[in-house]
Amino acid sequence: MKREQVRERHAEGLITATHVIQNPAELGEWIVFFKKSAGRSYFLVDDNDEVESFGKLDELIETVRGLGIKFAEIHL
Repeated sequence: MKREQVRERHAEGLITATHVIQNPAELGEWIVFFKKSAGRSYFLVDDNDEVESFGKLDELIETVRGLGIKFAEIHL
């Protein structure tokens, strides 16, 4: 899901949870996904529909806050 879609769906109350996990393809990086109702999940993707990956949690948290999300569960 692209950033603008996340903002819209969060404002509509459609995102039920936000999770941060290590990128399985690159364990030194982090990715974020959002759960919607009915158990569906969506990764944060860039304009090229590639999953966004962050080298530092601080960068990821800043991005998530910029999307209006105030709570995220981090899985180590």
